[in-house]
Amino acid sequence: MLASAPADSEIFAGNRSIGGISLSIAAGAGGSRRERVREEGALRVRFPNAASRDILEAVTVNTAGGMTGGDRFDIDIAVGAGAKLMMTTAAAEKIYRSLGPDTEINVRLKVGAGGSLAWLPQEAILFDQVRLRRSIEVDLAPDASLLLAEGVVFGRSAMGEKVAQGRFFDRWRVRRGGRLVFAESLRLDHAIAERLAQRAVAGGGVAIASVLTIPGDETAAASIAAKDNFAGEVGVSAWNGLALARLVAPDGAALRRDLIAVLTAFGNMPIPRLWLN
Repeated sequence: MLASAPADSEIFAGNRSIGGISLSIAAGAGGSRRERVREEGALRVRFPNAASRDILEAVTVNTAGGMTGGDRFDIDIAVGAGAKLMMTTAAAEKIYRSLGPDTEINVRLKVGAGGSLAWLPQEAILFDQVRLRRSIEVDLAPDASLLLAEGVVFGRSAMGEKVAQGRFFDRWRVRRGGRLVFAESLRLDHAIAERLAQRAVAGGGVAIASVLTIPGDETAAASIAAKDNFAGEVGVSAWNGLALARLVAPDGAALRRDLIAVLTAFGNMPIPRLWLN
């Protein structure tokens, strides 16, 4: 008997990019070091300065070259007590259109006592008819430090692109000592370009970012508020031991410039070298 041809849904599922990284970092006499590394599917992680005695730098690489509907990446990072880690990406992540299921990115970050983590991926570039669902869950020890920055560019302006339609859902939850200290959900769907053009949303900007630092205080916020040479708009506030900056820019290049200025002003981690290339 001849085997039946696979259904369209089976062919679609078989061509999806499913990837994952599970990484734990420990502190030792020689500095922070890799304790456990697991890679799955299209995701890889590399350590360009593994010999550093201060902050271990990790770079994630998507060998699939981008993501689209039905693709899913899971990233699980654990920074042990006293360890220091800075993570970035080899390039801006491109999220292409989907005619059906969502693209999913799930990030789980854990930082132990006295540990420090800078989560600084390069921007995500979204294309028209994108469907992206992202979740970031952070669990900090009471005395751990966090610098978390995420930027999103809605279409490449230099190439005349815009995201007229699509769906973007972004969920952040941060706990410190088991207590929820920061929670937000962002949702943009359907006529995204029209929504971004609204003054109460992005005022015509097509590139946005948030930068969260813990611990953070009014001094950290004031160092950013005092700047007057941003390419776009930047707002910053501090409360309950954390500081948060919001950025809106006319394009991806302007957003990158402002992000570097904000991260430098917060001053608790170096800028990844790949950001400066």
